[in-house]
Amino acid sequence: MNPRGGTAGENGVAEGHVYAALDLGTNNCRLLIARPTRGGFRVIDSFSRIVRLGEGLGANGRLGEPAVERAIAALKVCAGKIKRRGVTRARHVATEACRRAANGDDFLAKVSAETGIAFEIISAEEEAALALAGCAPLIENGASHALVFDIGGGSTEVAWAEVGAEPRIIDSLSLPCGVVDMSERYDGRDVVPEAYRAMIGEVAARLAPFEARNGIRARVAGGGVQMIGTSGTVTTLMGMLLDLPRYDRARVDGTRLEFDAMWAVADRLLGMDYDTRAAHPCILGARAEFVIPGTAILAAICETWPVGRVTVADRGLREGILLHLMADQR
Repeated sequence: MNPRGGTAGENGVAEGHVYAALDLGTNNCRLLIARPTRGGFRVIDSFSRIVRLGEGLGANGRLGEPAVERAIAALKVCAGKIKRRGVTRARHVATEACRRAANGDDFLAKVSAETGIAFEIISAEEEAALALAGCAPLIENGASHALVFDIGGGSTEVAWAEVGAEPRIIDSLSLPCGVVDMSERYDGRDVVPEAYRAMIGEVAARLAPFEARNGIRARVAGGGVQMIGTSGTVTTLMGMLLDLPRYDRARVDGTRLEFDAMWAVADRLLGMDYDTRAAHPCILGARAEFVIPGTAILAAICETWPVGRVTVADRGLREGILLHLMADQR
């Protein structure tokens, strides 16, 4: 199995094609460029930058000019990589920030004019489905159901899926709670215990109707449910648990994070001030503002569905896009 996961047919896909998946989210701009292989695909280039596109969106309902300029600067880098690598098949998607912003379409028109990249705004349901497709190789034998979540910048996507020859989504949920807006509303730089508990309570309340209509907790009690988390929050916590001198995807992707260990790392985070978090090699810089709000969202998910451990996925939406592109070219 290729470490980026997935299958692309026994004989691979049409040789000569170079594929790109570009994901413009509320917080990050991420690009993967890959060639198909017999067992999946091989990444030949990548890019990731925090652009904070959704900064101030919750208060203003619009994308601010500084955020727009940050995003366009990052997308010009992506455009250069796409051109240099000779990409022949690509999909460029925008998610929650562009879904919510009153000027989202105007922003994407500006992006197209300045970078040559044409984006499509995908629905929350499609975002959840693509993340599930990207994480599918991590589903374990013996699991009857998978609960997959993606803690993003502007929203959190949850997919409840039945496992078979291919996982099938039974229901999905898009919570209007992401690390950027939670940080802005609860002060992610200097989080006090009361604010941390309030974040958990808010998210748990929003999860309750989804739980009520699907009865997931009862399934968890009966066994066979695998929880998979694809987000910077869970990968950061795992990196901290492993005491990595710097974040290492190969050491993190596909590992299992036990809840007890997760709470211990969360307690460590809550005991750090902003500067200490920002200096940690698995966090660094701007992520220090978002890691505790992300941990609060994660805590609400895990308290709602006490599976006991979460499979950590440093993969998701972009990998799902690549696999779909390659399958279409079989």
